[in-house]
Amino acid sequence: MQKIKSLMARQGLKSPQESVVDMSPVESFRTPSKEELRELREQPTDPQEEQEIIDRIEEVYFSSDSFDMVQYELEKLPPDLNLLELEEYRDKLKRQQAAVSKRVADLILEKQPSYVKELERVTSLQTNLQLAAVICTNARRQLHSAKEGFTEASLGLLANQRRRQLLTGLLKSLRTIKTLQRTDVRLSEMLEEEDYPGAIQLCLECQKAASTFKHYNCISELNSKLQDTLEQIEEQLDVALSKTCKHFDVSHYTKVQLAYKLLGKTQTAMDQLHMHFTQAIHNTVFQVVLGYVELCAGNADTKFQKMQYKDLCTHITADSYIPCLTDLCKALWEVMLSYHLTMQWHDEHYKEEEATPGADDSSAEGSDESTVDRSYVKKKLEHGLTRIWQDVQLKVKAYLLGTDVSNFKYDDFIVVLDVISRLMQVGEEFCGSKSEVLQESIRRQSVNYFKNYHRTRLEELRMFLENETWELCPVKYNFSIAQLHEFKFMGQCRSPSVSPSRQPESTETVELSLFEQYLQGGNPFEMQIDNKEEETEDVLASNGYESDELEKSVYQDYDSDSDVPEELKQDYVDEQTGDAPVKSVSRETLRSRKRSDYNLNRANAPILTNTTLNVIRLVGKYMQMMNILKPIAFDVIHCVSQLFDYYLYAVYTFFGRNDMYESSGLGLISSRLRTTLSRIQESLIDVEAGGENAGPHASPEERKEKVPSPHLSQLVVLTASDTLYGLAERVVATESLVFLAEQFEFLHLHLDTMMPSAKKPFLQQFYSQTVSTASELRKPIYWIVAAKAIDYEQMLLLMAGVKWDIKEIMSQHNIYVDVLLKEFEKFNQRLGDVSKIVRIPLPVSNVLWEHCIRLANRTLVEGYANVKKCSNEGRALMQLDFQQFLMKLEKLTDLRPIPDKEFVETYIKAYYLTENDMEQFIKNHREYSMKQLTNLVNVCLGSHINKKARQKLLAAIDDIDRPKR
Repeated sequence: MQKIKSLMARQGLKSPQESVVDMSPVESFRTPSKEELRELREQPTDPQEEQEIIDRIEEVYFSSDSFDMVQYELEKLPPDLNLLELEEYRDKLKRQQAAVSKRVADLILEKQPSYVKELERVTSLQTNLQLAAVICTNARRQLHSAKEGFTEASLGLLANQRRRQLLTGLLKSLRTIKTLQRTDVRLSEMLEEEDYPGAIQLCLECQKAASTFKHYNCISELNSKLQDTLEQIEEQLDVALSKTCKHFDVSHYTKVQLAYKLLGKTQTAMDQLHMHFTQAIHNTVFQVVLGYVELCAGNADTKFQKMQYKDLCTHITADSYIPCLTDLCKALWEVMLSYHLTMQWHDEHYKEEEATPGADDSSAEGSDESTVDRSYVKKKLEHGLTRIWQDVQLKVKAYLLGTDVSNFKYDDFIVVLDVISRLMQVGEEFCGSKSEVLQESIRRQSVNYFKNYHRTRLEELRMFLENETWELCPVKYNFSIAQLHEFKFMGQCRSPSVSPSRQPESTETVELSLFEQYLQGGNPFEMQIDNKEEETEDVLASNGYESDELEKSVYQDYDSDSDVPEELKQDYVDEQTGDAPVKSVSRETLRSRKRSDYNLNRANAPILTNTTLNVIRLVGKYMQMMNILKPIAFDVIHCVSQLFDYYLYAVYTFFGRNDMYESSGLGLISSRLRTTLSRIQESLIDVEAGGENAGPHASPEERKEKVPSPHLSQLVVLTASDTLYGLAERVVATESLVFLAEQFEFLHLHLDTMMPSAKKPFLQQFYSQTVSTASELRKPIYWIVAAKAIDYEQMLLLMAGVKWDIKEIMSQHNIYVDVLLKEFEKFNQRLGDVSKIVRIPLPVSNVLWEHCIRLANRTLVEGYANVKKCSNEGRALMQLDFQQFLMKLEKLTDLRPIPDKEFVETYIKAYYLTENDMEQFIKNHREYSMKQLTNLVNVCLGSHINKKARQKLLAAIDDIDRPKR
């Protein structure tokens, strides 16, 4: 192994494979000696065995050239040496060395022919190199001769010509540089003329030319100067772009867009444009509000200029609130109109480009870039619509909420609502927005205002009611609430029916959007103040009904009322029946009603008071609020219902409250009316303030929503018999309430359309439970008059003096019938006197007569029940008296049938009933009192009922009465 290693060292080889490659071609190669070859031939020649021996050699022997194998083997020796083992190990190493040496020798012998051949090639190359050296020497010598004889003389002329051409080009460049240095003046002139595209075109051409001569020092300075000029142009271009946000000019905007296109910054321009619009909105509203604040402050203090916009809005005074709001909306309209025109410009511009493709873009790459720009601009503009409208809403919201408008006058607040409503219309046309921010802010202000306004109106209504003398307010016979200024908006809603001739014109106007209407000039917010003041039609009669000519004209128009609205034609019929008629009324019926009605000359004139008119006007104002501001419709309708509730409760409290109703047994107050009155008292009436202790103490918040119960004016006297106990006042009060209910019915459909669908059950309940009960108040109110107008006690005393146990049939009725009929005649005369003061409608006269007749009939039954002894002839006399009473009574009144006629007749005829029939009669006729039934049994005792039967019948009466206890 050492021998092989020394061989490798002498040959300068790193490994057997590398030895042949690394040898120099001129280096000699030593062949193995005969002794070495002999030793190699003595080694085993089996290749497989030889390969196994080589494979068993440790890897570390092939690791690196610096490996010291002697040191390695010595270190491997064990501490205790064994000669036999050492010899065996030595033989193993020798075999491995021999195998490696043999392999090396084989490789050397294999590569030897190639080595010899390569050596020959190297020798041939050396010969060729020597020949090349001789040729180069000869060539250099000949080139030196050519240089001296030709190049230095002839090519010198060519060099001078080339230098001349370079100097000529330099002169041309210097002239171009001189021209470039003079472009500053022309650029300034173009900027003053606002020719931004031309200036940018010139500047870009100069930059292109300057880049050609950038190797000159002066040009590098000029290039930086041109770049500064271009930046200056961009700054002025940005300022010019910002001017389009308030006052859009087509030619100006076209120049600006073309300039940005030349710069290749179309998308940047659109980003800048939206930033300018946002800034324009802020600056515009701030300057408008600041101007009003400083004007109202009246001093030159500049502290307002440093305030935030939101804080600045809180310094607006109530007087300047509406003018400032109007100017604010006008200014914002200008900004939004400019944005609308900007979008319109881009749409038209892109349509022109699509119609003439390739006009601006000379390559496909430019066309693709232009398409990307268009898509970006379109999306940016569409997205900007919502952003700009959101900014507008937030600015107006801050202004709206910056001032407490709860104490504004009604007309002023309506103007605010109208302006905001118009602004929301602008928003819907601008970007299709529902303006939730504006709606919520105006809803908050409206609810705040309306609660305060409604509370004040309720207090005023209480004051009106407490000072009302319930005298007739004379209005024109064809009075309609549509004639009132407060209800003009309803006529506008039904404009086609009001003015059919102008319908096509109005339709065209509605179809045009606000942006189309005011495209050429004007402002949609300029009309608000102009329309604020409108002449109100005079609905009052000139001098009431005291003029004979006016009475005559009213009488003549009674049957010919073609110019009276349909709802007023129905009013007369409604007053007669209390309900809407199903079919037309015949002439005979109308004539009979005229006979029964009092003071025909005023048959169709509405009965109302000043307070009623004020309530109607108030309802109109409330409905105006609803019409303008839908979100608070339910709150407003709820307050409208409270106006009617309070009026109804006041009329009932003043004229209808009486503890004798239940004892009369006439069922004067229905359960529905009783429920309605209880509900009103619990929800609306402040019983503590009124001194009533009808319920538990309410919290301050609940009391704030309530109103004290009104008190009747001391000027109204309801106890005088000559005025039929204030019948005129009662008629005016009750019928004005009925008239008010009819107007509510007329407005039902309009209110229903305004009411949110979720709250419509409230409106239906209000109409079915409250409005429809107005006419029911006639019974309790007029019952008091009927109870006092006729002396029923005197009739009982006269009846008590009549002898009923007579033995023969009488042909003459008793005196008490004549006295009672005289009372009715006197009552009829008094009704005629009252009708000279106020018209008494047919339903009123019917109710009065019904009450009087019912009370009279019940008094008759009560008188018959007081009889101790009675014969068959006496009962016949009772029937005679009653028939006489009915016959004369039918001449006094047109009321048919006579009320409670059967009540009296049945009681008289019950005298003739047998025991079994009497028992059944007692069970079936609960309308008679215990006293009346008991007296009936006692009077019949002895005639056809014995004592045993009497006890049985009295027991049956007692059983009927027991549940009542």
